[in-house]
Amino acid sequence: MKILMSCADLVGMIGVFLVLVAYYFLNINKMTALSISYLLLNFIGSWLILFSLFFNWNLSSVIIEIAWIMISLIGLYRYLKNRSMSQ
Repeated sequence: MKILMSCADLVGMIGVFLVLVAYYFLNINKMTALSISYLLLNFIGSWLILFSLFFNWNLSSVIIEIAWIMISLIGLYRYLKNRSMSQ
C-alpha cells in the first residue's frame, strides 16, 4: 500500500508540473488560452492531480480539480467544434 501511495504522489506531482507549465507558457505568450496544447495540459494535469487525491483525500482540492477538468472539457469542446466548422 505504501508503494501505491508513493506512485500516487508521483502521478500528482506530474499533474502539478503539467498545469504549471501550461500556465507559465500562457504568461510568456508561448500558448494561448484557446490553444489545444494549453487545454490538454490543463485537462491531463488536473486528472493526474485528481488521481493522487483519491489516495490523499482533500475535499476542497478534489472540487477544484473537478471544476478545472470540466472547464478544460468546455474549452476542448469549443476548440474541436470551431475546428470542424472551419474545415
